[in-house]
Amino acid sequence: VGLQLYQRRVREAVVSTQSTGEVKKARADCEASGQKRIPFETFLPIYLSVQRNAPNYSAKDYIEGLRVFDKEGNGTISSAELRHVLTTLGEPMEDKEVDDLISGYEDSQGCVNYEDLIRMLTSKE
Repeated sequence: VGLQLYQRRVREAVVSTQSTGEVKKARADCEASGQKRIPFETFLPIYLSVQRNAPNYSAKDYIEGLRVFDKEGNGTISSAELRHVLTTLGEPMEDKEVDDLISGYEDSQGCVNYEDLIRMLTSKE
């Protein structure tokens, strides 16, 4: 799950920056030469540029963002609401991705401790 989320973040970063033109040009060059994928040597400099300019959000930033959905103020949000947010906002996740993500974090009342979830996702291990 962590790798999928990382890959999603890379895609979002590449698409949402000024490097979009570089990606489009690289893609057009690939298509013109009959290739289906951008060569790593072409992609790496674009990715490194995006990575240098991308905001560096901390676990605290993500927790604050999810706190908006914590109606009880107890550090949890309903898994249904979390699913709705993750499948409709930004680059939507698939239901299976959300299932994998919250697996083991949902309590008997159908709530997810978002602080624990974010800490797990942002841990370096």
